[in-house]
Amino acid sequence: MAESYDLIVRGGIAATPNGVAPADIAVRGGRIAALGQVDGTAPEIVDARNLHVLPGVIDTQVHMREPGLEHKEDLGTGTAAAVLGGVTAVFEMPNTKPSTLTAADLADKLARAKGRAWCDVAFFIGAASDNAEQLGELERLPGCAGVKIFMGSSTGSLLVAEDRDILRVLRGGRRRVAVHSEDEARLRERFALVRDGADPAMHPVWRDVETAAIATRRLMRLAREAGRRVHVLHVTTSEEMAILAANKDIATVETTPQHLTLVAPDCYERLGTLAQMNPPIRDSRHRDALWRAVADGIVDCIGSDHAPHTRAEKAKPYPQSPSGMPGVQTLLPLLLDHRSAGRLTLERLIDLTSAGPARLYGIAGKGRLAVGYDADLTLVDLKGKRTIRQSWIASRCGWTPFDGMSVTGWPTATIVRGRIVMRDDQLVGSPSGGVVRFAETLPVQV
Repeated sequence: MAESYDLIVRGGIAATPNGVAPADIAVRGGRIAALGQVDGTAPEIVDARNLHVLPGVIDTQVHMREPGLEHKEDLGTGTAAAVLGGVTAVFEMPNTKPSTLTAADLADKLARAKGRAWCDVAFFIGAASDNAEQLGELERLPGCAGVKIFMGSSTGSLLVAEDRDILRVLRGGRRRVAVHSEDEARLRERFALVRDGADPAMHPVWRDVETAAIATRRLMRLAREAGRRVHVLHVTTSEEMAILAANKDIATVETTPQHLTLVAPDCYERLGTLAQMNPPIRDSRHRDALWRAVADGIVDCIGSDHAPHTRAEKAKPYPQSPSGMPGVQTLLPLLLDHRSAGRLTLERLIDLTSAGPARLYGIAGKGRLAVGYDADLTLVDLKGKRTIRQSWIASRCGWTPFDGMSVTGWPTATIVRGRIVMRDDQLVGSPSGGVVRFAETLPVQV
């Protein structure tokens, strides 16, 4: 008698731990129940012929702006953008209003996401001098992605710039800590270069290579002193990649599709403040170094640093214009296009966007197509040729720096824990995202 399943994805080319090969995928109870030639029935069958089925893409750095900044983005619009781009889970950053600093703040975000998130979610707790001693307890709460340190580029209590405070945070727990690594003292010292107004092309001059490299050297020293693993976010410089290559026993590395795709000064000439983000888009020497670090295995994951602002906000004169750009929806199309151009293999893309995030953050039940794992699937047409358009962007900000860019490779369906939430550029059903589980947190209460 044929087995009965909730969903069967038939005829696709599946990227499983055994390799990339034709395989059906059967789902029951939100998890993968069978792989291979599936002899069974299901009320819903997805025809995946001529498509590749990847483990669900995990974007480990997004800013969904809720609470407090919903005019830019919220958990509903931001996660809709995620699934339209083939992303099945996101980790949201703590610099909202109020900042995510306490158990109550985390609980509020989890409550806001319930019934509104299209994909699975987890939230970072922000490190501050006021909560350093509580972080070891806070990082174990269900739904917590970990602790985030801003060494520079933040305001108020989320800025942790002094060595003694960074050490207090690093000594206050055991999970890997995510870090924005720019040196605050150097940023303040060099702000005079742009304070009275400047061309946006001055952004990487103000926030220069040494601003990043000084902070990353300090972080390596402090991480060793504290005996704590760290994850350095959005690395942009050749110099930092050399530092981090020498410290892979304690440090993992992220870069972004924007820094792998855009290049100065061209991006500032074309886009102005729309190209402004922290750390900055830099010149081709650094972009080439990022690609070498991807090829050499130094880079462990790619996150979008999705950080939307309205067009009106970005239209302010530099440097009053805010830093950040949307990216969660374009992460996978950009990487698929780079794969088509020969810059990375499909296997490396999967490692950077699903297996790698699962490994370095200790995500439970995600990151691979395997029996028993969550049925998070991203279906892609590797040969599909599309043009990224503003009209496709679901983020509330309504724009992308990649408007008009033609790409080869496109997400055609997104399945989150066995539920189809996107098919052919359209949202399907209703938001049903859950909470990402981690090996080092307490169990999620269902």
